[in-house]
Formats: sequence, C-alpha cells, structure tokens
Amino acid sequence: MDVIRQRYFAPAAMLPEGWARDVMLEVDAAGMITGVTPDFSGERSRDAITLDGALLPGMPNVHSHAFQRAMAGTTERAGPRSDNFWTWREQMYRFLDVLTPDDIEAIASFLYVEMLESGYTSVAEFHYLHHAPDGSAYVDRAETARRIATSAEISGIGLTLLPVLYQHSGFDRQGPSRGQRRFVHDIDSYARLVSDCASAFPPRVRLGIAPHSLRAVGAAGMKELESLAQSLPADAPWHIHAAEQEQEVLDCLQATGERPVQWLLNHAGVDARWCIVHATHMTGAESAALALSGAVAGVCPSTEADLGDGLFDAEGFLGNHGLIGLGGDSHVAVDPFFELALFEYGQRLTQRRRNLSAVPTGASTGESLYRRALTGGARALAQPVGALAPGYRADGIVLDPDDASLCGRKAEDLLDAAIFSPRHRPVKDVMVAGRWQVKDGRHVHHAEIKARYRAVIARVLGGR
Repeated sequence: MDVIRQRYFAPAAMLPEGWARDVMLEVDAAGMITGVTPDFSGERSRDAITLDGALLPGMPNVHSHAFQRAMAGTTERAGPRSDNFWTWREQMYRFLDVLTPDDIEAIASFLYVEMLESGYTSVAEFHYLHHAPDGSAYVDRAETARRIATSAEISGIGLTLLPVLYQHSGFDRQGPSRGQRRFVHDIDSYARLVSDCASAFPPRVRLGIAPHSLRAVGAAGMKELESLAQSLPADAPWHIHAAEQEQEVLDCLQATGERPVQWLLNHAGVDARWCIVHATHMTGAESAALALSGAVAGVCPSTEADLGDGLFDAEGFLGNHGLIGLGGDSHVAVDPFFELALFEYGQRLTQRRRNLSAVPTGASTGESLYRRALTGGARALAQPVGALAPGYRADGIVLDPDDASLCGRKAEDLLDAAIFSPRHRPVKDVMVAGRWQVKDGRHVHHAEIKARYRAVIARVLGGR
C-alpha cells in the first residue's frame, strides 16, 4: 500500500468528471496521486496544506525547440524580399551557429522556468541541435541531449525527450546546408544517440522518436526508424513536423504523389503514439482520417502566427473527435492561456462565429479548450499527466484568486476568464510530482537561473 507523503486541500478543483468543491488530494512519496476526495468534510490533519485558490491539472507542452527562446524578438525587421517561414529559418540557422552546450542548458533552464510560471508542468523537447557549430560530433554523442535533461532537472519540469533524426535538406535528398550541419545523423549514429539517451537518463524522462519531417528523412529513413523503435517501449511517442507550410505540401506532392499527412497515414502506421506537429495544411479528408487514427495534432498557435503559417482546420479535426496538444515551438509566447485564446480566435476569424471549441452546447469554451489540450498533451508526451485523479502524477497549478480577471468568479467560469480576459498572470503556485516549483507566481530558483540566461544573451546578442 502506498504511503501518503502529503495531503492538499483545494477549495475548488477541476476533476475529470467536472468541477468539485472542498477537494482533498493525497500524494505519495513518488509524487503520484493516490486519492481524491471531493466534498471533503472530515478532520483535516495538521499536515494537510490548504491551497489558496482553485486547483487545475498542469498543462503539457507538446512541442518545444528550447534554444529558439533566445531568438524571440530578433527577427522582426523586414528583409529585402517577402518574409516567410523560409527567410526566418535562415536567421535561425545563423543564430544557432554560436551556441555552446552551456548556452543551450542556460537557455532551456530559463525557458522551463518560464513555462512553469505560466502553467506548463511538462514538455516534449523536439531536440535536433546535436553537434558542434562546425558539424563535428561531441565526444559524448548525447552531450546536448544531456543538457536538456539537466535543464529539466534544474527547473523541475516533466520531460519527454525527442532526439530528432535529420538526414538531408529536402525531398531531393540533397546534403545538408551549412546551417543544418549541427542537426544531421545517419541512421546508425542516430541509433547510437537514442541508445545513449535510453541508458543514461532516469526513468522519469520519457524517450521518443522524432523524424524531423518527410523532407528531412524521407520514406527510406522512416522505414529504418520502424526497426529502431523496436528497442524502445511499445508506447514510446513518435513526433514529426508535417504540413506546416504550403510549399512543403507542394514539394511532397511532387516527390511522392501524396500530401505529407496523407503519406504518413498511408505508409507510417500513424496511431495513438503519434503527434503530428502543426498539420496546418490538410484537406478535409486528411483532417478526418488523422482524427480517427488517434494521433494528436500538435498545434502551436503563436509560432504559426509569427511565421505566417496559416490556421489549423479545427472544425474538421475536432468535429471528428480529434485530439489536440498545445505546443510552444519557437516560444515567441510562453503562456498556455494565450495560446488557447489565439487558437479559438483564429477559428472565429475564419468561420465568423463564436465559441467554436465549446463541447457540448452550452459548455464553457475555455474549459473545453483546456480539457482538450490536457488530454491530447498527455497522450503526446506519454506521461501520466493531465488529470487530478489516482494514478496520475501530481502536476497541478493553483489559480490566483486575487488576479483582477479571476476575482469573484465561480469555479466553472475561471477558465473562460483566465483565457479570454485581458493579459495577466493567473497562475499563483505550481507543483510537479507533488513538489512546489512556483510559489506566489515565481519559480523557487528564478533569480539564479535568470542570471545565467542573461549572461548568455549578453554574449550571444550583445551589439546586435
């Protein structure tokens, strides 16, 4: 029988079956929830901690390129030709060319602190910055992957690590460009990297497979990955960029005769283990088929807006009971509430209707969105998160009852206020695996982690 480590009493909590009052949460020494009692009226032992606000499950972040956090705000000057994803990518390549492993760790650590302070409690790191700036391998093949794992440990965030396979620069199988040389592995060196990560990282770090994209891996590489994946647990997640850009769709059609999502559905065995990141440019038939496959669509609203990618087909996908997860991607925003608002507002602008994500009729749009992202995010990360229930990790966020947008609200209205009210900081406290990482809106190690980040930024961006 589990030994209870701690009890938490919440005046209100969002449970799988709905909002409940006077909830007692029991957490064991491993940080797992062992008991949830709503309408608790018994004696509160002195070791029970009373939470100062409503309790929500922490939000998973399904897609992160941590190093890009340091680029935010540096790519907003117009170029000599029309700016788009491809011109932004060239600036990104120049930026990453100077980053050391120490820099990567410092940037990721601060990003993860920001994530926790905003309400994210776990993250899938889509990690492709493998090699030294000149493209040579580090003595330790997993050097930069270890730095990501260290950043998660320092910050306290839950981690699903996705080492990325990147083999060539396009569908024509040309060699990598100068800017891509830090990414590239052949299948043998990638297999050694995955093996090193599997043997070195603790069990709490989930490990998955991540072909970067069809243009960077191709049919042959995807087949090789199927064999490699047999060395990992059967439920190891698979993540891939697909159909983010219209040009990518056209190139895939020309090279394979099929669109990217169509190709994956027909040839890659897409199922509930998969997260298709972006999936922005799908036909109606693709949206329906992807939803029915059980795969998660990893939407990244602020990055997709920043890069001018386009809008996800939410109506077709969600209408077929598809699962979405919320990604930060390039981290031009680090705020799950803002991402959810942007997702809904994009649909309103195209459909010219309101409250499109609410299920069923009459339901709260904010709560519907939040619950969708919890369910899809937990599946995409393959972590026991996303619910306040026995058997789940005790990842929770306490909303600030003194926040101007939340004060005086009924529990059932809190998520509408948190998502659709003026920009604010609704998160007061955050726990991961039963450990408090954020108190009164600030990470317990915020100052020292930020100081290290500032030193990196001063060196990398100084004089720009």
